[in-house]
Amino acid sequence: MTEARVQRVPEVGTKVVYKILMAISVCHFVNDMISSLLPAIYPMLKGSFNLSFAQIGLITLVYQTTASLLQPVIGYWTDKRPRPFSLPVGMTFALVGLILLAMARDFTSLLSGAALAGTGAAVFHPESSRVARMASGSQHGLAQSIFQVGGNAGLAFGPLLAAFFVLPRGLESMAWFSLAAFVGIVLLWGVGVWARDHGLSWKKFSTKHDVRPRNLSNARIAWSIVILLALLFSKFVYLACLRTYYTFYLIGKFHLPENAADVRLFVLLGAVAAGTLIGGPVGDRIGRKNVIWCSILGVLPFTMMLPYANLFWTDVLSIVIGLILASAFSVIVVFAQELVPGKVGMVSGLCFGFAFGVAGVGAALLGWIADLTSINFVFGLCSYLPAVGLLATFLPNIEPPRLRKIPQRAEAIAD
Repeated sequence: MTEARVQRVPEVGTKVVYKILMAISVCHFVNDMISSLLPAIYPMLKGSFNLSFAQIGLITLVYQTTASLLQPVIGYWTDKRPRPFSLPVGMTFALVGLILLAMARDFTSLLSGAALAGTGAAVFHPESSRVARMASGSQHGLAQSIFQVGGNAGLAFGPLLAAFFVLPRGLESMAWFSLAAFVGIVLLWGVGVWARDHGLSWKKFSTKHDVRPRNLSNARIAWSIVILLALLFSKFVYLACLRTYYTFYLIGKFHLPENAADVRLFVLLGAVAAGTLIGGPVGDRIGRKNVIWCSILGVLPFTMMLPYANLFWTDVLSIVIGLILASAFSVIVVFAQELVPGKVGMVSGLCFGFAFGVAGVGAALLGWIADLTSINFVFGLCSYLPAVGLLATFLPNIEPPRLRKIPQRAEAIAD
């Protein structure tokens, strides 16, 4: 038994476990693909169910709020009692929500399906973020980026699948994607087995190497967390505007058909996925604060140009905005984890949950504003949100993680 344990220990902390990172990234793809199918078919739902923009925003609010309220609670609980097998349970919630959405016949059913999908996301994200850190080999930004790029890729492919599969075949065709959710459940069961077997060695490694930043008081750490949440607010409210209303913006301003608008939404969200993958490794090398500063505030000139651009430049600017703005999220999550070591689940749940919550509230509020004014006005209003990035000035300077020379012998970690 001791010999078997010694063989497993070096895999946690000494090197990046890519097979686990790829597995949870694929499952993140499935989870977020399911959630992104919904906003991609909003124009169809608006016509079929005679919904207002405020009701469209309410659907997003239900999904995002369900996820946001539960995530920090689940993360806090799993910090104390890790539950790796909660991962397939979360995917099961997403599967049931997907089927309910496919079978929906009224607005209440749409809200119920969105709530179940949100619950699945709440269970999935904190524990999977912990597993990503377990498999990071101390390259925390890289691991978070690999994990998150799966989700962003899923968000990107959702509109594309909606355009070429759901819209031509009707709402019921969404049920076919339950097969992908089932594959995700199987993969997450295997991830749960790995996390269970390596949990003890990772706890010893993280206790030894995850150290609270020096010379930072509790008040400074709390203030830094508040700043990070403010940055997440600006980023995710703007992204909620794009994900929920970008197709309406393109259809209304440029008179594009739904399919063409969905394809452009796919391109935008693909840029978001690429930016997510880039941000984490760059933060590992040049420092997380630098990436946060460049990402949030650096995108401001492009967001301010977008409402006044023609179709060609709208396509170009949307790609630039997606690349730059998305690079911050994985960096912000790791920055927060390093501010509060030993609370990976709670901090990850807080970041993901807050992001989901403000995105949901923002989508609902922006829908209400759009009903009173116009989608064009909403995009002009949101173009100023990245100015909140000025708050990054007040974040503490934390040295970016360096690749440490970690002893390769398992006995050294077990001491």
